[in-house]
Amino acid sequence: MNSRRKMVCALGASALLLPLRALAQQQGKVWRIGYLDFGSRQSMAGSGRYVALIEGLREHGYAEGRNLVLEARFADGDADRLDVLAGELVRQRVDLVLSTGSPASHAAQRATATIPIIVTVTDDPVGEGFAASLARPGGNMTGMSSGNADTDQKLVELLLVAAPKIKRIAVLTNPATSVHAPRLLSIQTAARQTGKQVLPVSARTPEEIDRGFTAMARERLDAVIILADVFLLQQRTQIAALALKHRLPSIYPQSLYAEAGGLMSYGADGTDNFRRAGIFVDKILKGAKPGDIPFEQPTRYYLVINRKTAKALGVKLNNELLARADTVIE
Repeated sequence: MNSRRKMVCALGASALLLPLRALAQQQGKVWRIGYLDFGSRQSMAGSGRYVALIEGLREHGYAEGRNLVLEARFADGDADRLDVLAGELVRQRVDLVLSTGSPASHAAQRATATIPIIVTVTDDPVGEGFAASLARPGGNMTGMSSGNADTDQKLVELLLVAAPKIKRIAVLTNPATSVHAPRLLSIQTAARQTGKQVLPVSARTPEEIDRGFTAMARERLDAVIILADVFLLQQRTQIAALALKHRLPSIYPQSLYAEAGGLMSYGADGTDNFRRAGIFVDKILKGAKPGDIPFEQPTRYYLVINRKTAKALGVKLNNELLARADTVIE
C-alpha cells in the first residue's frame, strides 16, 4: 500500500471513530442512508471499507455534510443485536439500507419489505433468500456477491499444493452465519475426493476462537481453512497469530488475512464492493427498483501468499504456486 493510500485510510479510520451521522446542509434533497454491519466500526475503518464506501458515494455526487446523512449501526459480531439495530434504521425512515455480513442482511430483510436494501457482500444471494435469481432479484434487495461459494474446491486445492502432506483440515466457521453450513459441506466433499478429513470448529467470540485453535492443536489437525465472515474478518490478526502459534498452514477468503500474517488467501476483492456500492445507491435514489437490478458477481479472484509466514511455518512454497500468485508478501 503506497503512502497516499495509507494516509487516506488513516484519515478514514479517524473519521469513523466519530459518529457517522453528519449535520447535512439543507441544499436540495438530503438523502438518509442506513448502514448495518455485523462487525465493528473499528474493523470497517481498519479494513479500508469505510474509505472505499465514502469514495464510491462521492464519485456519484453523494457526500456527508452536503446531501447525505449516513446512519450507521454496528453489531460488533453479536448477531442477537441485529434485529434491534435494523429496527432503529427503519424508524429513522432511511431512504435505503446498506448491509454488510449475512446476519446483518437477514436482519435488514426481516425489518422491512419496502425500503431498498443493498447487500455489500454475500456468498450466495439466491441460496440465502435475498434474490429470486441473480439477474432479476425481485423484492427489495440487490447488491454484490462475494463469489466465495464458488471457491471451496480451490481453497482445498491451494492448501494441498502448499502443504501436500496434510491429512486433517480444520474449517473455522461462525454458527451465526447461515451460509457456513453448506460451505462446510462443499469443502468436506472437495477434501474427501483427495482423501483428506475435515473437522469443523465453530466460534462466535474472540474467546471461542482461542478455544477453537487450542482444540485444533489437541486434535492434531494439520491445517485450517477460514470461511468468509464479517466477525471472523475483524478478528483476522488474532486468527493469523493463532494459526502461526499452532503451526497450522492456513488459507483465507480475503487478502486482508494474508496481510495480517495468514499464509495464503484466495478470493475476490471484497473492499471494491464497497466502492461499487455507490453505483447501486445512485441507481436506486434515481428511481430504479432494487428487484430489477441484477446482483453483481466477481469477475476475478486473487491469490495472495505471505512468504514470511511460510518461512516461519517451515512451508516450502514451490515455484509453480508462487508463479500463480497475484501478490507475494515478503
